[in-house]
Amino acid sequence: MSDHEELEKLSSKELHDRAVKLAVRHGDVKFLWRLLTSIPAAEAAAGNVGESEADIKWVVPMIDDYFHAGDGDIADMLRPFYLEYLTGRS
Repeated sequence: MSDHEELEKLSSKELHDRAVKLAVRHGDVKFLWRLLTSIPAAEAAAGNVGESEADIKWVVPMIDDYFHAGDGDIADMLRPFYLEYLTGRS
């Protein structure tokens, strides 16, 4: 079974945690920045439009979102992003 197939079996929260841990361990600021800038769109796709608009206007809420990007609907919306990073396809 491929790495991608194994990763597909993980929850969105587990994917988030693995991707962020890997990025922090490797000092991958590019991935972490891409994550932060992807969160507003994930918020909007998850139906949190007001949160999305606030994220676009304020950096501090985005940092808070970074810590919660592995939770619930937001993690599900960011799932392809985590899979891409963990399988080296970014």
